[in-house]
Amino acid sequence: MERDQIRTALLRIFKDKFQIVNPGLDENLRDAHEFDSIDAVELLHEIELMLDSKLTQAEKKSAMDIRTLNQIIDYIEGLAAARSTAGRVEHLPSAAES
Repeated sequence: MERDQIRTALLRIFKDKFQIVNPGLDENLRDAHEFDSIDAVELLHEIELMLDSKLTQAEKKSAMDIRTLNQIIDYIEGLAAARSTAGRVEHLPSAAES
């Protein structure tokens, strides 16, 4: 998943779910748009749908200090990369299969 794809998907989510149109990439969402903890929980659910994967408690906890769209994009890129790497590791043949 590329950064532009993530940004496009997030802008659609912000518009459709939170009625926030084109937030600035470095704008504090809490200050500028009153994006609160209930919104954050809903956004985490949308991220799970985007990644087609449940977030762990640790992953959810690591999102608590996120305030900007750029930070959300970084967060999703990190999650996607970790899942991609984990998927490749899981599918490597074992020594017995080689």
